[in-house]
Amino acid sequence: MAYLFENETARLICGVDEAGRGPLAGPVVAAAVILDSQKPIEGLKDSKKLTAKQRRLLSEIIRKRALCWSIAEGSVQEIEQFNILEATMKAMKKAVMGLSTKPDLVLIDGNRVPELPFRTEPIVKGDDLIPEISAASILAKVYRDELMKIFATMYPKYGFDQHMGYGTELHVKMLKKWGPCPIHRLSFEPVATINKQFVRKADRAKRKQK
Repeated sequence: MAYLFENETARLICGVDEAGRGPLAGPVVAAAVILDSQKPIEGLKDSKKLTAKQRRLLSEIIRKRALCWSIAEGSVQEIEQFNILEATMKAMKKAVMGLSTKPDLVLIDGNRVPELPFRTEPIVKGDDLIPEISAASILAKVYRDELMKIFATMYPKYGFDQHMGYGTELHVKMLKKWGPCPIHRLSFEPVATINKQFVRKADRAKRKQK
């Protein structure tokens, strides 16, 4: 698929996608990728349509063969301070601006785009249509999953390596048992409600000690 840039085909196309907008814990991660037309990569598609093993293998290939790539995080603190959409846009901008080569055109999965000093277009379902966005989707997903495995060792009570922070039955069960930890998004439900319950419980315990 060719994209026009000032009446000529765009030479360097950057694909951008994110992973982790929906989870109850952990950062949102964005990736930006400019592929090398001389080093094609087979099997690129929406990361959600690949197995974990396929994603890991493709991630390694993308890192080796892409013209350049960049990954950036939107921290839990940024999510809480700004909201998930703004934190995602900031992470996407950081990823694009972190590229060693500047693109002619930036294609971003979805219907929103961050403010960038490049021509930028949103592509709905782009992660399954545009190879550059598919590559970004894979890099972001693999990076975030590895990060959540690290958090699983830091906060072993929650099973982050099993659900990657998403609101599964196990995750919510552990939340209700232990309360939120430092990487939980306190503005997200049901984390907000559970956190209030634990705060009230702690306040009652303090009053009893006085």
